[in-house]
Amino acid sequence: MRITFVKTLTEFAKKNPQVILLTGDLGFSVFEDFIQTCPNQFINAGIAEQNMAGMAAGLASEGKIPVIYSIIPFVTMRNFEQIRNDVCYQNLNVKIVGVGAGFSYGPYGHTHHALEDIGILRTLANMTIFCPGDPVEVQATTKAMLQLKGPAYLRLGKAGEPVIHPTGIHFQIGKGIIIEKGNDLTIIATSTMVYRALEVAKQLQSKNITVRLVSMPTIKPFDEELIRQCVKETKKIFTLEEHSIIGGLGSAVSEVIAEYGKPVVFKRIGVPDRFTKVIGKQDYMRAANGLEVHQIVKNILDTIYVK
Repeated sequence: MRITFVKTLTEFAKKNPQVILLTGDLGFSVFEDFIQTCPNQFINAGIAEQNMAGMAAGLASEGKIPVIYSIIPFVTMRNFEQIRNDVCYQNLNVKIVGVGAGFSYGPYGHTHHALEDIGILRTLANMTIFCPGDPVEVQATTKAMLQLKGPAYLRLGKAGEPVIHPTGIHFQIGKGIIIEKGNDLTIIATSTMVYRALEVAKQLQSKNITVRLVSMPTIKPFDEELIRQCVKETKKIFTLEEHSIIGGLGSAVSEVIAEYGKPVVFKRIGVPDRFTKVIGKQDYMRAANGLEVHQIVKNILDTIYVK
C-alpha cells in the first residue's frame, strides 16, 4: 500500500509544487524517488510529531498542501491536540498519512499497534477518513485526498497487501464498493481486512451461503444508504476490521443500524477491547485476536445458527 501511495503522491507533486511532504524521521527506502523528483517539497521534521502537525498547519495557512507521514500511533495520537486545534478547528488543508494499520508492526509491541486511530479521528469535525483495502483503493483514495479541500486522514498497511480489484474501481468519497453479490448475509470490511473478508466469503460460499462483500474505503463521511440497503436485502450484517471494535467501522455501522430501526442480525468482528498479552508478527497477532479466516468463519456461523 505505501509504495502505491508514494508513487501516486510523487506524480501529483510533480504537477503541483504546492504539495509538501513532511515525515517524522521515517520513510527511508520509501521516499528516495520523491526526494529526487521533488527535492524542494520534502521536509524531515524529525521525531517531533506535535511540531510537525503545527508546521503543516502553518504551511496550509499559506496555501500549501502539506502531507504529514509517520507510523499511525505517532501521527494520530502523539499529536492529537495539534490535529484537533491547529488543523481541524481551523479547517486547514492538511493531509495525515499513517502507515502500519492494525498489527502491521506486530513485533514492535503495543506502542506501534494501530487499533484506535479510526475511532479517535472520527470524533473530529471537518475530518475525512480514508481506509483503503488494497493498492487500487490506495491510488484512488490518495488522488481524492490530495484534491479534497480540508483535513483528511489516510490509513495504510505496511507492505505487501494483495490486489483485490484487478480491473479497477469507480471510487467516490463516502461510498462503499460492492465486491461480491449475495443475499444471505453482508460482510462489510475496511483497510487491511478487506482481502481477509474475501477469503472468508469464499469459505462461506463453499457452504452454500451467498455473501455480499462490501469494502468501505471511506469511514467518514460514511455510506449510510448502502448500510440500510444491506440491512433490508440481507438482514444479516457482519463488520470486519483490524481495529478495536470500539469506535471504528463496527461502531459506524451500528450507529446507522440503530437509527434505521429495522430488525437485523448484527455482529462486530475486530480486536477485542483489551491489550493482547502476546507479541508477534501480524498473522500471529491476528490469530490471537480471532482474526484468522477459520476463526471469523466460525464466529459468523455461530452467530447465524445460534440456538
